[in-house]
Amino acid sequence: MKRKLIAAIGVAGMMVSLAACGGSDNGGDKAGGAKELTVWLTVDAQNNWPDLVKAADDAITKKYPGIKIKHEYYGWPDKNTKLDAVLATDKAPDVVEMGNTEMIGYMAKGAFAEVDPAKFENSDKWLDALKESVTYNGKTYGVPYYAGGRIGTWRKDVAAEAGVKAAPKTWAELTAALDKIQAKKGDKFSAWYQPAPDWYAAMSFVFDAGGSIAEQDGETWRANLSSPESVKGLTEYKKVLDAYMHGDKTKDEADRPVVFGQGNAGTVFAAAWEGATAADPKNDKVGGLKDKLENFVMPGPSGKNLPVFLGGSDLAVPVKSKSRDVATEWIAAFTGPQGQKGLVAKGNLPNNKADLAPLKADPATAVPATAAESSWFVPTAPGWGQVEKGQILKTMLVEIANGKKSVEAAAKDADAAIDKVINTK
Repeated sequence: MKRKLIAAIGVAGMMVSLAACGGSDNGGDKAGGAKELTVWLTVDAQNNWPDLVKAADDAITKKYPGIKIKHEYYGWPDKNTKLDAVLATDKAPDVVEMGNTEMIGYMAKGAFAEVDPAKFENSDKWLDALKESVTYNGKTYGVPYYAGGRIGTWRKDVAAEAGVKAAPKTWAELTAALDKIQAKKGDKFSAWYQPAPDWYAAMSFVFDAGGSIAEQDGETWRANLSSPESVKGLTEYKKVLDAYMHGDKTKDEADRPVVFGQGNAGTVFAAAWEGATAADPKNDKVGGLKDKLENFVMPGPSGKNLPVFLGGSDLAVPVKSKSRDVATEWIAAFTGPQGQKGLVAKGNLPNNKADLAPLKADPATAVPATAAESSWFVPTAPGWGQVEKGQILKTMLVEIANGKKSVEAAAKDADAAIDKVINTK
């Protein structure tokens, strides 16, 4: 699930007060002495799995009779503004939900307490990208909650019309099928609708080729988009845009499900929910689109499955929490085996490979579960928020798509722009 990174994570005086309290062992009460617990979650939990929240509450109140658990629920757009304000006071929540890319800036500024992964079941099997999202300079500052990945979705009716009978399993099969679809439908149709600024998709090609956005050396990060491997991946991405994308290449992916539902595209590489959104009656201009869609694991040019960005949420304990120990226990109860089972039942991917494995055997979940096995994450660098805020990757991708710059020149310029901000706290 894609979450927008909130770049402005500090308020005046916030870090002064955090540093002043950073030396305490537990931020206040030991677990047995905690009298209350404040848990901040997004409205996703409130609306979709309140029973899982109650189960975690029940586990804690059973162990600590008399403890009061208070919940506050926030929408994604306003959550961080509220969090920034409260972190400057002595009234920090004890547990807070974060989008996984939102974690980075807060970890860099010391806003969250370090946690011991050994206290959480299956932590040794956390999905790779989720593990990266809670790790900063080798230390763990959060717990993966759930995930959402990206898959290929195409119209099997359009494929059949072009003589293609089965979903592709290799890059050669995919491009051969897309070539047939493109030839059959003409140049006003996008065999693969892929908005150029969608850096989540573009970076999948970069990682597939052995490249990366940036590399870490000690505590210093350096951009890596102009490396031979990254350029190879970006070149493959451009080939897709040139061959199959006949819509507006400068538009972002925000309305991709709507465009897909209009009937002028054959394939998308997108979040798993986007196909269903396209098939919603209010977006379906094709008619009966739901029965015409087929999901598949997107193959990559390398011969392996295309690595995907895993969106999702993490849970963290603010360093100023007065009940760190019991907060950790609440998270353990909420994200444990029963919690993961409940989240999967609601259509999410679990936070670990052990719970992911059975999903691969179920036809209803096999595609997203298999795709999630190969994943990547953004650099956990202190200035990553500024990289996103500056739209450096999007700018590079549009320049590549419209031919304003060569792949090599655009990547080199993007590296220079990234290096100016990526190590800035």
